[in-house]
Amino acid sequence: MRENDRVTSATRQPGTPAAGIQPRLIATDLDGTLLRDDKSVSPRTVAALAAAEEAGIEVFFVTGRPARWMDVVSDHVHGHGLAICGNGAAVVDLHGGAGAHRFVKVRELARENALDAVRALREAAPGTVFAVEQTYGFHQEPDYPKLHMEIPDHLRPAEELLAPDGPDADQPVLKILAYHPSLDPDAFLTLARLAVGDHANVTRSSPSALLELSGCGVSKASTLALCCAERGISHEEVVAFGDMPNDVEMLTWAGQSYAMGNAHPDVVAAASGRTVANNEDGVAVVIEQLLADRL
Repeated sequence: MRENDRVTSATRQPGTPAAGIQPRLIATDLDGTLLRDDKSVSPRTVAALAAAEEAGIEVFFVTGRPARWMDVVSDHVHGHGLAICGNGAAVVDLHGGAGAHRFVKVRELARENALDAVRALREAAPGTVFAVEQTYGFHQEPDYPKLHMEIPDHLRPAEELLAPDGPDADQPVLKILAYHPSLDPDAFLTLARLAVGDHANVTRSSPSALLELSGCGVSKASTLALCCAERGISHEEVVAFGDMPNDVEMLTWAGQSYAMGNAHPDVVAAASGRTVANNEDGVAVVIEQLLADRL
């Protein structure tokens, strides 16, 4: 068994939260979970996060977003300033604000594996187009749609972007984005996992047929487990929140976990509990109750 298999394996059955154990760390997804649909953090949620940290509970933002998209929560990181980005590909210190994020830990996708995954997906799902996310760069193929908030640094075929002499070849590849214009999102995820195999970890957080490929064994769960081990925090002392398939492993690993009211069915099945939707401050509702139970 590999290390990453060990830290992401299920440690309890869904529906059986770790009873009577005081939480030491809250791990929350952002989009569709902590953030409202307008990408804001409500005053109630800000207050709940601050109260948790004042009570000695560390808060980790655990997201598929790249570091440069973290400004939406940078004002709410309080003392620790750390976030897990890129579905576990990086741990980032958010102190310093936009453009000053520092990478604390990087778990890259090897270029050879990335190329193998791209080739496998092209064969299994013709019409798939790709983008490449690096620590400080973002590149995409010419036919990749405008799905993101920025203009790509380069427009080239993925094979050229991932070549040893490709653009920003000195920067680690954090993840590959794969989009298909017509496949059902869940069907595309299943197909891609079969096609890619051990070359990469495949998941999705978008409602569209947009997949995210990270290094083999790299996930929100495995990186969160590494960060918790460094702090002497057990999985039973973690409370996690999420809404999409890229949260499933983290919700299964955590001692207590909550699917949002707006969550994907796979997330509801994986979590030990459920809260109300992101637009109804579901994370804050649970945190407030956790803190009340400590009194």
